[in-house]
Amino acid sequence: MNILLVEDDLNLVDALSRMLVARGFQVVCCADGIEALVMLRQRQFDAALLDLTLPGLDGLEVLQRLRDEGSRLPVLVMTARTAVEDRVLGLNSGADDYLSKPFDVEELVARLKALVRRSLGVEDFRCGALRLDLDKGRVFRGALPLEMPGRELALLKALMLHPGQAVAKENLHQTVFGDEGQAGSDAIEVLVHRLRKRIQGSGASLVTLRGVGYYLMDDALADKQDAP
Repeated sequence: MNILLVEDDLNLVDALSRMLVARGFQVVCCADGIEALVMLRQRQFDAALLDLTLPGLDGLEVLQRLRDEGSRLPVLVMTARTAVEDRVLGLNSGADDYLSKPFDVEELVARLKALVRRSLGVEDFRCGALRLDLDKGRVFRGALPLEMPGRELALLKALMLHPGQAVAKENLHQTVFGDEGQAGSDAIEVLVHRLRKRIQGSGASLVTLRGVGYYLMDDALADKQDAP
C-alpha cells in the first residue's frame, strides 16, 4: 500500500515511516499542510495518515478541502487532541478513522488495512455468524443487529478487525477505555467474561492466550483444522 504520512514531528515521522516500511508499506512523508494538499492532488495514494496540527495549513482544513474536491481517499487522522469534540470534528470533516497519540503501531497498521479494504469494497469482517459492518459501524448476528453495552461492543469490534489473530490486552484496554484512569487492569478481563456469554452459539469463540491477549476464533474453521 502506498501511504502519505503527513506529520511535522520529524522524530515521529522517522520512527513511524521505518516501522510501516518494515511491514510492507510504501511511505511518502511531508510535514506541511499545503504541501500535503498538493501531493494529494497530484499523486495517487491508497490512504493518508494525517496529523491535525500542521504548519502552512491545518490538518482539518486539508481534509475538508480534499473532501470538497470529491476525493474518497481513506484518511486516518492521528493527533494528540483527545477531547471528544475534537474527534467528532475530525470525523465530521471527512476522516475515516481517528487515532489518538500515543498509539500502538500494530493497531495503526490494522486500521490502515481495514480502511483500504473498505475502500476497495470489502465492507465487513466475519467470524461464525457474527459480522462487523465497517460502513455502519454495527455488529450483526445473522441478519439481526447485536445489541450490547458500548464497551462490550467496542471490545467485540476490536477483536473482529483481527479474526484469528491475538490482540494484546493493553491494546484492547486503550481502545475500549482510552485514558480513563478509573478503569483497572482487570477491566478487560471482566468485559471478556461478559462478551463470551453474549456470543455463545454464534459460531465464534473468544479465546484467551495467556500472556499474549485475546482473539476471536471461527468454530467451523477450527473444527476443519482439527479433523483427521
